[in-house]
Amino acid sequence: MQPAQQLDYAAVRAAADRIAGAVRPVAVAPAAQGVWYALEHLQHTGSFKARGARNFLAAHRDAGSLPAAGVTIASGGNAGLACAWAARAQSVPATVFLPANAPRVKVDRLRGYGAEVRLVGDRYAEALAACEEFAAASGALSSHAYDHPLIAAGAGTLLDEIRAALPGLDTVVVAVGGGGLFAGVATAAREHGVRVVAAEPENCRALNAALAAGRPVDVAVDSVAADSLGATRVSADALAAARDETVRSVLVPDGAITAARRALWEEHRIVVEAGAATALAALRGASGPLGERVAVILCGANTDPADLVAPGV
Repeated sequence: MQPAQQLDYAAVRAAADRIAGAVRPVAVAPAAQGVWYALEHLQHTGSFKARGARNFLAAHRDAGSLPAAGVTIASGGNAGLACAWAARAQSVPATVFLPANAPRVKVDRLRGYGAEVRLVGDRYAEALAACEEFAAASGALSSHAYDHPLIAAGAGTLLDEIRAALPGLDTVVVAVGGGGLFAGVATAAREHGVRVVAAEPENCRALNAALAAGRPVDVAVDSVAADSLGATRVSADALAAARDETVRSVLVPDGAITAARRALWEEHRIVVEAGAATALAALRGASGPLGERVAVILCGANTDPADLVAPGV
């Protein structure tokens, strides 16, 4: 039996029940007049991905479809870390495929969560192909970084937590890569009449391009935020959510992303990855107020902070 796999508000509420007590409720902190930061970069594994990974495995466990062979994923980034962390919590193996040239620090972190790491080829596509072969041969459950209703629903639990901490929330700003976080948050936001600003780098614009084309399309990826927002194609669920009249798609230049990331450090001593700073860059670049009570989701902090501190400091 497979768990229900439809992204709607009921799925988000079901996800909230599954992951309750297993993830850190998001903290919301005032930033400026009418603006608050949702500090999801403090989540387990350093990003929002923990929510979706935990929901994905818990749903399969509840449905009796979580195999003894565990779970497998091709990702050396936040999704891989979250998958390994969630698998450890369920006491099942996690097998993570990476290109052979993956940074040692990523391999070590994955192994620190108990994952078996397999290094294949020198491109992500080769690691993904090997992951798919492994899943077919071993019976392991194949996970995805963002393109799955259970992953997106888990991420969407953020919105109700933000609303609980910030009554009267009218707008949320969220960075978009492949669209898992956006799709989940937008699904919940629509239920409550909350507007969503979908922020993407100018040269990592999978959602914006899909809206223009009327369907998901492949895009070139070239941005300072490409390590976390560099999906070449947005999910169908994200495109569907973005078509709602309460959603606004915004593109921001790399310079604005870098400046926003530095501002978070200099003004608040908050260290986030460039992908998370993309949401703040959209707010800072807006021609006028985005709302009266706006939450900016700071979605991840898996980054090297060395470039934020001046030499010798």
